[in-house]
Order: sequence, then structure tokens, then C-alpha cells
Amino acid sequence: MDHISFRRHAAEFIRRFKGHAFVVGLVSALWYLLRTGRKPSRAGYPCQVVARANGEVWMAIYVIPVLTFIPRKALTLTDRRNLIILASLLLIVSGAGWWYVNRPGPEAPEESGIGSSLTGRLASLSPASDIFVVSGTTGDDDGVQRLLELMGGSGTPFYISEGQGISSGPGGLIASDDVVLIKVNCQWDERGGTNTDLVKSLIQAILDHPDGFSGEVVVADNGQRQYGSGGGGGSLDWARNNAVDTSQSIQDVVDSLAQDYKVSTYLWDEITTTRVDEYSEGDMGDGYVVNATANPRTGVMVSYPKFMTEHGTYLSFKQGVWNPETESYGDGLKVINVPVLKTHIIYGVTACVKHYMGVPSDRLTAGLGSRTHDTIDDGGMGTLMAETQLPTLNILDAIWVNAQRGSQTGPSTPYQRATQVGVIAASTDPVALDHWASKNILMGAAPEGDPSAIDPDGVRAGSFGDWLRLSMEEIVRAGHQATVDEERMNVYVSR
Repeated sequence: MDHISFRRHAAEFIRRFKGHAFVVGLVSALWYLLRTGRKPSRAGYPCQVVARANGEVWMAIYVIPVLTFIPRKALTLTDRRNLIILASLLLIVSGAGWWYVNRPGPEAPEESGIGSSLTGRLASLSPASDIFVVSGTTGDDDGVQRLLELMGGSGTPFYISEGQGISSGPGGLIASDDVVLIKVNCQWDERGGTNTDLVKSLIQAILDHPDGFSGEVVVADNGQRQYGSGGGGGSLDWARNNAVDTSQSIQDVVDSLAQDYKVSTYLWDEITTTRVDEYSEGDMGDGYVVNATANPRTGVMVSYPKFMTEHGTYLSFKQGVWNPETESYGDGLKVINVPVLKTHIIYGVTACVKHYMGVPSDRLTAGLGSRTHDTIDDGGMGTLMAETQLPTLNILDAIWVNAQRGSQTGPSTPYQRATQVGVIAASTDPVALDHWASKNILMGAAPEGDPSAIDPDGVRAGSFGDWLRLSMEEIVRAGHQATVDEERMNVYVSR
């Protein structure tokens, strides 16, 4: 079925659905109760306001009139049998409601202590890459603010602004009118996905641009429509998430801010099997652009998404923002890469570089003879970064990490497998950040045993340290700064 036919069928279904007031009201009432759950703040979301209104109309039309026909005697509390039945129903409903609102979440053990032991250092060689580290954060606090202040105080202001401030200046990273794409990990639930508190704090920091923010924020990922916690790819609305309040999904975060700002999500799983051409070639459809010629060094067929956001902005992950009036691309697209630090059963470590596997289409490239995932250990993600969008900034989520080995190795990370470290770290160099974090955080949190699988200094063919270096070579070849040499890393730490 093509897109046009699908949309026609969908429109017809919605038209018929809306024609059944009883069904709409019942579904709205149930949706309002379940979606609001134990977070009253969700009641203010636009979809919740509409659902509540529909539910109230349903109660008024279908429920209350029915109650009026029930014999008064049946409703009296003097009848002992009726009293027992009513009391039992109230207990059942109240008990179910209490359980739903107060159902237990994951235990929160004390922090591992790794964060408090991290130390700074200055590079002895140049050029050098800067790494900024904040410890003692949950994501749902001032951690991001501390990070931006640390960056600004160390010469990398977050905001582009004519005004000079601790986090802003002419040499900053994010302009007030940029389109900021936040690349998260949404293929896994629980601690396997990017911390949603961290994402919320980051979005708020962007919106709080000192010059005012007139741009747009899009949170996106490609779970590849395969594997993942549900077996069918990614989700931006998991029921169990990586956050202080584990019911808070990425979609919840965006919905809470979308009332007043241009903030939206896009799950690239929805277009990962649709091949398209660039806007400049006259193709305005959402989908994936694929270079069917494999890179001679890494074997990767570079692929990337192009799509229209909820606010009508046309984005190409490689070319930037498309202006249909001038038929040209602008340079206002900024990518912030926000991965989770964890072990990986095949490639040793998932961090900034491996996280870019959520950009291409594994399905389309596999069909063309060069599956993207199979090129990681040859440096394929480095090629992808170099030929599309190198992240404007990488923010590594090490608030909870998976440092387990064997059968408990990531990328999936149930709550019980995670270790609380309480750290976020940032750099414009994804390779340096991966090297430093795997050596100083992940190896420190790992149980005793052979650490070679996650050792960034190991150079055995196919190992994490080996493919990280191959990725680095691709990035450096494209003219960007990247290093695995600790003597070329400045590390700044805030506690």
C-alpha cells in the first residue's frame, strides 16, 4: 500500500471512529486515566485536556442517565446486601487505583563512587580535544546547567551570542534560531535508553537561550524497526524509562514543552524502509537517502533520514534545512548526540560513535548488500559521521551505566543490571569522549574479570579499541579533530 492509499484509509477510519460518540468518549476517558497515571502534571497536556472533555461528555450522556433508571431501593445503603456489594466494588476500584499510582519502581542503590573519583588533567600535546565532566547528577537537577557553565568557563560556550556570558559568546555552538536535532537512544527501555530527565534539562537549556529561542528542537532516533525491548525496533514512549520517575518517556518530555515551543519528536523507524532522493532532486517525501556505493575503506553505504517536522520544517540529516521557496539548503541544523554509556555484546562499548547506528537505515542497506551494522568494526560509523553531520556536541549519559559482562552485557539494560554513576560528560570530539569514558567510568564500574572487551587501548582486530581508531581515522580524514591519545585530551571536572 503506498503512502497516499494509506493516508486515505487512515482518514476514513478516523472519520468513522469520530462518528461513534460512545466509543470516542469511552476511549477518551480510559486514555485520560491511564495516561495521566501518577503524574498529575500530564493532565495539562493538550491531548489530555481534549480527552478529559470527551470523557466528561460521555459521562453526562451515557452514564449518569443510566444511573437515574436504577431503582432507588437498589441504591440505598440501608440494604445490607447492596451495602456489601457497593463497599466491595469501592474497595476493588480504590485498590486498583492505589496500586496503579503507587506501583513500585526500580530500587535506587547508592552511587558507585566512581563519579567522585574522576579527576581533571591538561593536555601536554596539541591539537587537543576538550572533555567536560559533571558528577553527582541525576539528570533531574542542575547537572546540565553545571555542564554548560563548565564548558563556557573552559572556552567552549554553548550559546552563540553577541553578548558575552559564562555560557555564551560569539564562538558558541547553538544560535537562537537553529534547528537542534537531539539524537537519543530509543531502541531499549529501562536503563538502556537515554535518560529522559537529561533530555528534558537539555531541551530546557536550549529554549533558555540568552537571546531568546526562535528555532526548533526535534528529538529523534532510528530503532531500525527490528530488535529492541519490544522486538520491533524503537519507541519514544516506553512505559518504563531511564529517569527518576520511570514512567516519564521521551514523548512525555516533549509533550510537556510542546504547548509553548516548537519541540517535537520523530521516530525514524517509521521511514527506515522508505528510500527517497534529496529535496534538491525534487523529492519532498520523508524517507532515507542511500548511497548504494560502499565506502572502499569501511564498506558502509552511507544512508541518512530526510523528513518534515511537525512544524513544517524540511530537514536533511546531511544537507541541513531545506528552504522550498529558495530551493536551497541552510546551515542552521545542529546535532546534539546523547547516547547512554554501556557495554555491547558484539562491539564492546556503546557510546558516542556506536550510538550513530541510530542514524542510518540498516534495513535498506542490508537489502542492497552491505548491512550498516556489520561495518561498525571497520570504522563505518566514522565514515557516516564524516559524510553526514558530525555532532555539534556529544553529551554522554553516564548517570546509569551497564558495565556487565557475559549474558548481562548490553545494549539492553534492565534496571537490575544498571550501576548508578551520576555522571554526564560532553565533548565536540566523539572519539576522545568514548576513549576517556570507557577507560575511566565503564572499566571502573565493571565487575572483576577480563576487561579487554571494553578497553579502549586494546588494538586487537575487531576489538572496541581497534574499531574506535578506524572510526577516528575517517573523522580526521574529513578534517575534524579526533583523538585517542590521552596526552591530547583536556579533561575538566565539576563536582
